[in-house]
This record gives sequence, structure tokens and C-alpha cells, in this order.
Amino acid sequence: MSLPQPSASSLSRREFLGRASAALAVATVAGGTARAQSDVEAGFVDAHSHIWTTDLERYPLAGGQPVSVLAPRSFTAEELLAIVRPLGVSRVVLIQHKPYHGLDNRCLADAMAEHPGVFGGVACIEAGAPRPDVEMLRLKTLGFRGFRITPGEGGTSRWSASEGMRLMWGTAAAQGLAICPLIDAAYLEQVDEMCRRFPETRVVIDHFARIGGTGEFPEADLAALTGLAKHPRVHVKVSAYYYLGRKRPPYDDLAPMIRRMYDAYGPQRLMWGSDSPYQLGGENTYAASLKLIQEGLDFLSAEDRDWLLRKSATGVFFSG
Repeated sequence: MSLPQPSASSLSRREFLGRASAALAVATVAGGTARAQSDVEAGFVDAHSHIWTTDLERYPLAGGQPVSVLAPRSFTAEELLAIVRPLGVSRVVLIQHKPYHGLDNRCLADAMAEHPGVFGGVACIEAGAPRPDVEMLRLKTLGFRGFRITPGEGGTSRWSASEGMRLMWGTAAAQGLAICPLIDAAYLEQVDEMCRRFPETRVVIDHFARIGGTGEFPEADLAALTGLAKHPRVHVKVSAYYYLGRKRPPYDDLAPMIRRMYDAYGPQRLMWGSDSPYQLGGENTYAASLKLIQEGLDFLSAEDRDWLLRKSATGVFFSG
């Protein structure tokens, strides 16, 4: 026996209800995605952390190093997120760890791809290569917004004498990318020289140029670092507390140096970073590092804290 066929009017109604349900489902998913993205953007940003893994088949260590060199043995993207998310940190800038992975930036690139919008990236490339600008453009398409440099890169004692380094700085200016020097205070004058030659290049100096690493805060070094504030695109990472001054919480001995940077750069050009996993050990904890900016330093307003903990790093590493 054949079943009654639906009328044209009932079929239209069913189609309408089906399409309406589908549209509602799409809208619900889109709304949930938008809310999730909004939650991520509202959280704190850690401007400096490393990651690595024991999966040497996928990510071999530079120079054929064995897994035993890793300290800690494992610090994956998932392990990092498990630490930071309960404390309100929703985004992290991952820094290529050159001693372990050299110029192979795949570990960071894969983490960014697997956690879109959660991780930013700072890569390492060979400044002495024939066309470092081409590699910068390739890595930009993968989400990298910064490039770490160290003294002597480019094959010369001075960055300004290296054609590749000059090309990197020029490309960074043209592409809205950041040059991120890992240096001691003695090299700040080279940063000044390059900033004068490339005034449009964004620069982010790691860890206060390691001033305070000896336990002392030489006035000449502080003056050199604050002096770079005359270049409007220079930023400073307020980071690596475990390494500076007394090297233990509550880090209030760092307050005078942070105040000097605040007075010179303003909060808009300072950004907090943990330098994990190195911030994690003994008395030093992730929470203690965050707390200094979140609750300490009585010269900071609520808006200032928002710049240091979110807005400054967002503008440099999560835009464009």
C-alpha cells in the first residue's frame, strides 16, 4: 500500500522548519565561537614562553642532541596551557628556543596551527642566509610576528655591518613585524644604531636587556635602556623575574627598575612575560610572576595593568 504523499503546503512548511533549524544551529555555533574568541581576547597575554617536547622523531633537537638535555624534560603547549589558563592567561607568545631546536621553527608553528588565536610566535632564522627576507615572509604566513636576534648574528660583530641583518630590519618595518633582541645591556647601543637607521621597525627587547642578572642594577645600563624610549617603536618585556635581582618572590626589588621603564616608555610599550618554563622552579612560580603586575607596583593604575598584561603584547604579536 502506498503512503499518502505530502501536500505542497506541508512540504514547504517542513522545508521551512528544516532550514530554520539549520540556520539556528549555524548561528548558535557562530555565536559560541564568537564568545569563545571574545573570552580569549579578554584574558591576560604572556608575552614570553618557550615550549618543547620529547617527540624527537617529529621535532629533532639541534645538532643531534639527546632527549636528556631537555630541562625540564617536557614542556609542551598543552602543559603550558594547563598552568596558565587557571590564572586567567588566555594567550601566550611562544619564543623559539634556539639551543634546542635551532632554526627549525616547526614546533611553534604547529602549536599555533593547533591552537588558533591562542599562541603568537617569535621565530629564529639565519640572518647570514642569502635571502632572510623570504624566510620572514614565509614564517609570517604561519603566524609568526617577531624574529629573535642575538649579538654576532649575520656574521659580523655589528648588526649594522651585516647585509642580512639590515634586510631583516627593513623587512620587519615593511611587514609590520618585530625584531626581538636577546641581549645584555652592552649591546643596547647597537639597538640604538639600528633604530636610527630603521626608525619604522618595531623592536621588543627581552628581559630588560638582562639588567639585574648579576643582582645589581648599574645606573649606566638603566640609562641606556630608558634612553631607547626616544625611538617610538621600541618596547621592553617586563619578564624573567627568576633571573633578576634577588631572583625570588615577591620581586619587589625589581620595582624601581620597572618604575624607570614605566616613566620612560609608558605602559603602552611595556609587556609582561613569564619566560616559562624557567620561571617555574623552587620559590619561583608562574602565579608569583603574574601577581607582581596584577596586584603589586602601586604606581600602576588598572588601565596600566591592562596594557602590561594584555594590550601591549596583543598589538605587537596578535595583530596584522
